[in-house]
Amino acid sequence: MTSDDRVQRERVLRGAVLAGDQRAWQAWYEESYEPLYAYVHWRSGGLGELAEEVVQETWLVAVRRVRAFDPGQGSFLAWLRGIAANVLRNRLRARARVSRAESLRGERESDAPVDAELIRRERAERIAAALADLPEHYEAVLRAKYLEGASVAEIAETAGQTSKAVESLLSRARQAFRERYQAIESSSNVRKHEDESA
Repeated sequence: MTSDDRVQRERVLRGAVLAGDQRAWQAWYEESYEPLYAYVHWRSGGLGELAEEVVQETWLVAVRRVRAFDPGQGSFLAWLRGIAANVLRNRLRARARVSRAESLRGERESDAPVDAELIRRERAERIAAALADLPEHYEAVLRAKYLEGASVAEIAETAGQTSKAVESLLSRARQAFRERYQAIESSSNVRKHEDESA
């Protein structure tokens, strides 16, 4: 489907949705749900429960704001991904605030046995937070490579760039992710050390 065809189709769907056509919503939902969930699951660091919550809230926001969707600016799925990225970022910030508040109150037991699931979950949350902090172009190239499984050549063709430019962008995106992840991990370790010292 060409870009013009997509824009025309999505304008028709948007008009039908605004007119109250449930079949139009159903069509959009069915074609968008799986790729949206895959995107959110990836951005959530593999935390299924968090991904489910974010996808559900994303659809609620989309229903309320569908009038703001402009097919000429990008696809419906891209619009949903933008909403999901903001929802996820807000949830991660809220979780971080709660975690800091719990640490300050000393609600975590330092002598509690280490739970492998807790460690996995904390790591996944750090991954999600690092992805959420990346600039959009870094997140997009990492998503294309690692979530969508596109080759460097495919990414280059889609973006209208050379393979060398995409390789360079991927390298910078991976480095930015590593730096952000390490900063989040260091911050987390400092808080744990402070909690243990108190």
